[in-house]
Amino acid sequence: MIDLKQYEIWFVTGSQHLYGQETLEQVAAHSREIAVALCASVYMPVKVVFKPLLTTPDAIRDLCLEANSAKNCIGLITWMHTFSPAKMWIAGLTSLKKPFAHLHTQYNREIPWSEIDMNFMNLNQAAHGDREFGFICSRLRLERKVVVGHWQDAEVQSELGRWARAVAAWADWQGAKVARFGDNMRDVAVTEGDKVQAQIQFGYDVYGYGVGDLVKAVNDASDAEINQMTQAYLDEYDVTAVLRHGGERNTSLCEGARIEVGMRNFLTAGNFKAFTTTFEDLHGLTQLPGLAVQRLMRDGYGFGAEGDWKTAALVRAMKVMADGMPGGVSFMEDYTYHYSATGDRVLGAHMLEVCESIAKPGVKPKLDILPLSIGGKSDPIRLIFDANIGQAIVTSIMDMGQRFRMVANVVDVVQIEQPLPKLPVAHALWLPRPNLKTAAASWIYAGGAHHTSFSYAVSAEQLHDFAEIAGIEFLLIDENTQVQNFKEKLRWNDMSYQISKGI
Repeated sequence: MIDLKQYEIWFVTGSQHLYGQETLEQVAAHSREIAVALCASVYMPVKVVFKPLLTTPDAIRDLCLEANSAKNCIGLITWMHTFSPAKMWIAGLTSLKKPFAHLHTQYNREIPWSEIDMNFMNLNQAAHGDREFGFICSRLRLERKVVVGHWQDAEVQSELGRWARAVAAWADWQGAKVARFGDNMRDVAVTEGDKVQAQIQFGYDVYGYGVGDLVKAVNDASDAEINQMTQAYLDEYDVTAVLRHGGERNTSLCEGARIEVGMRNFLTAGNFKAFTTTFEDLHGLTQLPGLAVQRLMRDGYGFGAEGDWKTAALVRAMKVMADGMPGGVSFMEDYTYHYSATGDRVLGAHMLEVCESIAKPGVKPKLDILPLSIGGKSDPIRLIFDANIGQAIVTSIMDMGQRFRMVANVVDVVQIEQPLPKLPVAHALWLPRPNLKTAAASWIYAGGAHHTSFSYAVSAEQLHDFAEIAGIEFLLIDENTQVQNFKEKLRWNDMSYQISKGI
């Protein structure tokens, strides 16, 4: 349900008529060559489209307005091959509604020492043409990504590709729909928030439904659909014997399949990209959706438990950023701690809803049925597995009243030290960077939520890019974090947002 190749980023080059037609033709040829190379790069997940050279204020403004209205265009990459007087860009940039990156590069890699003359210098002057462009962007207080280096370098192409994934996630949020089955968990603070402000700022809409609307879709599931779904379970997972055909709990497997069919049909019919559930509102459902949620996340849907629509939207955004990349993305929660002389750790899990995309590769997840101590319904079916090991990131978004805040923590997922035979949920064990003491204190000072989006594939850089595009305050906890400095940053950020609000 995610297709990054539908998106385009336009490659836009600025110049002026001072240099003559021959020079402008060279500039255009070089620009086209760079655009083609970026489009073909293994690091670029979207199409890069060359656009004609821009040399006048009217042409720049027309291009920006065209980008705004072009459905498949999600952003621009700008480059000043020659000097491009920046006052020409004011009307265009102030009307541009799409994100843009400023690629500070030049066509040639090295100086041709024995041949360089003033003609060469006039043609290849991005070194100061891009600085002129940079000034007007800063003067206009425009958020943008600046990427520096030669366009053929893998590092430059990779950085642009990572940015493009963040831009694609932003584009995916525009007009997106989040379905909430039931309301928030009662008396919980952090899962609440201003849905109207979120729609104004982020572009997605949150739709509330009584669980009865979902129950109708579940009850409408056909026998053929349920049989097809149960067979998929048997084919894809290590299904415990009691759930198999003839087993004493096989009806629970069929009921779980009925719930998944109904949820899929409901979400597909409504063109939703993310959804929430809550164990406090299950009237008419035989069990809390567990396996259904895990599999829907695997297929690209965002999810948040207990009505947490902000996390559901964030999981979806990170699914888009990670599309086609190894590692996966899942809804997650810091569940319990392991204080140890060998290193304090966090055991991450949830009641049921952990996405199988983060599972250790090469091992079939176990599909089992076990009691759930809350919700008051029949025992739910769920996938149980160990998460993969490696570097990952956990991220949450909170409504702080005056603004939305994103906080992220880089973590290292490690091998489970001992078997967990009685733990009936998928799980991950990690060491937060720089350590649990600093990371947890910083997270709590920031008001970070207990629900997170967890990923091996999405980087802190991409989250920062995404937050800047979305106008979200971004706070990173990593190996360089110190609590006192982090607290000072929180104070400065509060002051900055308060001042900007009053201007």
